[in-house]
Amino acid sequence: MSSEARPIQGSGAMTPPPDSAGSPRSPLSPESLRPPGCRHRERSPSPMRGYLIPSPLPTRRTRTFSATARAAEGPVFTGVCKCFSRSKGHGFITPADGGNDIFVHISDIEGEYVPVEGDEVSYKICSIPPKNEKIQAVEVTITHLNPGTKHETWGGRVVSS
Repeated sequence: MSSEARPIQGSGAMTPPPDSAGSPRSPLSPESLRPPGCRHRERSPSPMRGYLIPSPLPTRRTRTFSATARAAEGPVFTGVCKCFSRSKGHGFITPADGGNDIFVHISDIEGEYVPVEGDEVSYKICSIPPKNEKIQAVEVTITHLNPGTKHETWGGRVVSS
């Protein structure tokens, strides 16, 4: 068995013959490393596979009690909804005092209506782990609906304002 593939001791997998120096080369393929009789099931193709990344953003459900308590004690800010996507579950608020836009998650919106562009909102802020360098809006409440736009309730009913 000097110039043929030979089994790896104890695994039943085949390795290629050693190179001229006498050391074995890497296996021919990942399938050759599987034990005999082990069937590999292919994963179904997902259209979102390349876009999904683990989210470090704490939702109301995953936020710690201490972070929630700190946010509740903080001041109330005002701003305008820049954008919000119900299907994506997040959006951004432009602060009334200027500055960078602030992220808002769907779990942090209070009230009956889904926010739309131009709605005036009040909110508190909470830092985003792990480095706590960025912030997100929590306890977001729509204070004034943008006139002339259609608003949707969380139940799906459409209301004109």
